Amino acid sequence: MATQAGVGLSNNKDSRQAGYEACSLAMKKAGVENPDIVIAFSSAELNQNDVIRGINEASNKAPLVGCSDAGQITNEGPNKGGVSVMVIKSDSIKFIPGTGGQISSGARESGAALAKDISGKTAEPLKLLMMLTDVLKGNGADIVRGVQDVLGQDFLIVGGAAGDDFQFKETYVYYYDQVLPSSIVGVGLSGNFSVGIGVRHGWTPVGLSKKVTKSSGAVVEEIEGKPAVTIYEEYFGKKAEELKAEPLAIMAITYPLGMSVEGSDEFLIRDPITVDEKGAITCAAEIPEGSEVRLMIGSEDDAIAAAKDAAQKALEQLGGVQPKAVVIFNCIARNKLFGRDAGEEIQAIQSILGVNVPLIGFYTYGEQAPIGGNVARPFSCFHNETVVIMALG
Repeated sequence: MATQAGVGLSNNKDSRQAGYEACSLAMKKAGVENPDIVIAFSSAELNQNDVIRGINEASNKAPLVGCSDAGQITNEGPNKGGVSVMVIKSDSIKFIPGTGGQISSGARESGAALAKDISGKTAEPLKLLMMLTDVLKGNGADIVRGVQDVLGQDFLIVGGAAGDDFQFKETYVYYYDQVLPSSIVGVGLSGNFSVGIGVRHGWTPVGLSKKVTKSSGAVVEEIEGKPAVTIYEEYFGKKAEELKAEPLAIMAITYPLGMSVEGSDEFLIRDPITVDEKGAITCAAEIPEGSEVRLMIGSEDDAIAAAKDAAQKALEQLGGVQPKAVVIFNCIARNKLFGRDAGEEIQAIQSILGVNVPLIGFYTYGEQAPIGGNVARPFSCFHNETVVIMALG
């Protein structure tokens, strides 16, 4: 049997029917009746409970993990407003689903709870953890740290933050037949299989490195002793009033902040969202006080090149084994950068991994992955504006 996978997509406006159709199509393509794992991503515009009900009816209540999203990704390219499902059956990979509960009671604690739940269900060593989490109610970086507290700093973590179609109000994760708000779920993988991870953003630093002198979580108050917004004012010549709210969020799609990482020449991308009256910038993820940051610049061409490079890295790590299934976690900001041309990025990935390899993914509110996609010596972090590719062989 080896590993069989299939992907289905439905844009049916009837939520239950959309779930049923997507899962039925995935099972038909995989040629399986009782999958080992179901991975599902759905528009938050649909009735979440009905979507999961439809998927469970089609899959014979197979183990399921998934989340609401800001857009689906399949072999057909980007999609909005629908349901995408991947089913996998394998005699070489064991899938262990788990949950860490609601993260509002403590993001780091929820990450640790997820790791304990999954690792406690198997005696076999885990190879990796695929994690899906809310980040509107908790610190994404702390969730990753919580997993590492249990499984170790060098444990391989990949995943994405759930979305709600760019509304930023409430996201959901799926666990078997449950739809859980503000929560975290995941699936551990063990067994005899190959995995390749590609992680790239494509942004290039401009200007000098500057020190964050005052911050709290995702709110950067001062950079080099000045209001944080001055890093944009000095470069673009615009006053803080002009950069408040939406204008900065739009500008940051092309000019995010890059945070230096000790021991690496890679930058962790941070996506500025709003500016307050004092010039403090709220980002989509934390920037700790004392961090060195730089303004970053990017383009569609750079983003496509980064996606191809990520796919190539994932393929190389499979060691000559052909990918059987591919999962993509792609930041919604990248989708906004491309606009109508978002499909070009997915095509670039497929040009490396193969157009017929079952592929699923979603547009995220953040990504979890090792810096640089290093599987041999992974140090997983929380990213923004980055494409993460997981290939299973």
